[in-house]
Amino acid sequence: MKNHKILFAAVVLAACTSSPVTKLSAQEIDLLSFAIGHYDIFDNNSAMDFRFEYRPDSKVFIENLKPWAGAEITSDTSVWVGTGLLYDFKLSDNFFLTPSFGAGFYTKGSSDKDLDFPIQFRSQLEVSYQFENNSRLGLGISHMSNANLGTTNPGTEVLSVYWHVPLEKIF
Repeated sequence: MKNHKILFAAVVLAACTSSPVTKLSAQEIDLLSFAIGHYDIFDNNSAMDFRFEYRPDSKVFIENLKPWAGAEITSDTSVWVGTGLLYDFKLSDNFFLTPSFGAGFYTKGSSDKDLDFPIQFRSQLEVSYQFENNSRLGLGISHMSNANLGTTNPGTEVLSVYWHVPLEKIF
């Protein structure tokens, strides 16, 4: 388990430092995000993970630092509902790198994976491609942890495919 966390941290660090950022300006639209993923990718309690997020174009303190709110449920009925901040790095005309961090409430449902505390923190790194209609297709890897608030801190990782749709396209 410890080796997986080290590998996860190394991948995040490499992704953040290896891509030159050509332009910091991100798109200025609200996004509704849908994702499907593989919950607990490094352990044997795997399940399908489904996510819904709202990413408004609201600046928080600095350019491209934005809030987000979301919910996820697994096929084992584990549920996490939370909110946080993300930063949109525009790597090229069509590619974005989006690290995010959030906190929320968690219940394990019928899963064998017990994260040992009702408050869980989620960090994520996502790479996405933006189409001409401002929709994005992305791949994200996230880590959920109780930050040692519980008796144990097993954590879990989720690999997700995201589809971000401009709110104006839906309504």
